[in-house]
Amino acid sequence: MTGAKRDYYEVLGVGKGAGEEDIKKAYRKVAKECHPDLNPNNPAAEKRFKEVNEAYEVLSDPDKKARYDQFGHAGVDPAYGGAGGGGGFGFDVGDLTGIFESFFSGGFGSSTKSSSRKGENIKATLGLSFEEAAFGCEKELYITRVESCESCGGKGAVSSADVVTCAECSGVGQVRTTKRTPLGMFTSTGPCGACGGRGRLIKNPCPACRAAGVLRQRLALTVSVPAGINDNQTVSLRGQGNVGRNGGPNGDVLVTVSIRPHPIFVRDGIHVHVDMPIAFVMAALGSEIEVPTLDGRVKLQIPEGTQTGTMFRIKGKGIPSLHGRSRGDHFVRVAVEVPKALSKRQKELLQEFAALSDDKNNPGQKGFFEKFKGSA
Repeated sequence: MTGAKRDYYEVLGVGKGAGEEDIKKAYRKVAKECHPDLNPNNPAAEKRFKEVNEAYEVLSDPDKKARYDQFGHAGVDPAYGGAGGGGGFGFDVGDLTGIFESFFSGGFGSSTKSSSRKGENIKATLGLSFEEAAFGCEKELYITRVESCESCGGKGAVSSADVVTCAECSGVGQVRTTKRTPLGMFTSTGPCGACGGRGRLIKNPCPACRAAGVLRQRLALTVSVPAGINDNQTVSLRGQGNVGRNGGPNGDVLVTVSIRPHPIFVRDGIHVHVDMPIAFVMAALGSEIEVPTLDGRVKLQIPEGTQTGTMFRIKGKGIPSLHGRSRGDHFVRVAVEVPKALSKRQKELLQEFAALSDDKNNPGQKGFFEKFKGSA
């Protein structure tokens, strides 16, 4: 067992009754504070960033959150004996009787015992970081699925000789019943009561599966996530679901991705947006700044006289298109920061600047009031 972990609610700084929006807002705030791009060469910040992402991955998923609220870390982390791991979750089919009923849902009464059926699909959720979704990755996902019992080969008996055809239904799994009613003779067909609709009887049940022929097994699957996948899209793992009935194909595992919000980037399809604060002097005189992108920091030239809200585009630094060769752009919107707590000398210089400028450097304000007069 690993060392003690901090409470996930404590990591994000929210109470246990926090809702989805409160959790998301808290994650953005804390993750931004310790993001590696804003704290270069800071191992402590990097460690905390990982801890914050792990906490959000659990608390943003309703199923994981419910397990965590009930069992703590043991409900979501395999290292604590839980059911979590790899950002995904499995499912609990129930006891072996429940498995058998789920596996053979509808019983054999609706068809003959020899009919085959595809196994049921398994649904799971996989948590991804913003970068993992953008560039693709391979992730480990833990699931619980129904598999054919290895001990008996799915027969449900110790040996083939222990499986006999039901004499009541002659192996069909169905029996026909005829009843006399005031309207005449009424005939109906239903599951055989002697064999439960299976068409066979087991004299010596397999001790491993207790005659069910199937067992639930927990295992890890590797999910190849394509670059450019978006939130709530699904990756299908063909044939990795529950075992089929009577030789039918296995079901699939349907993995829906849940992308954690990024502290500073916002996704718009294949494009990425970021708000970048710049100093007043940089905007006025022009400057070269470093901008964080998915590929790391790149230099961006800010022309003199740049206004707050101005948008710049860096081509080809966005998100790859799903199953394509193109790539989106990275948009930077600057926010000019007005200086605060000025010294006496700084104020004097700005006053001199204002006196020299008159309204030449603020034509927008003059035009604004002219429009106002025209509407009066």
